Amino acid sequence: MPTLFRFLFICAMIAGVIYGTMVALVTFVNPVERDVTIRIPSEQINKTP
Repeated sequence: MPTLFRFLFICAMIAGVIYGTMVALVTFVNPVERDVTIRIPSEQINKTP
C-alpha cells in the first residue's frame, strides 16, 4: 500500500500546483480591453448563387 499512497500524494501535489497556478493567474493578470475591427471584403458579403 505505500506505493498507492505515494502515487496519490504525487497526484495531489500535481493537482495543487495546477490549482495554485490558476489562482495566481486569476489574481495577478488583468486583461486589457480593446476594440477589434475585422475587415471583410465585399466579395465575401455579396455572393450570388
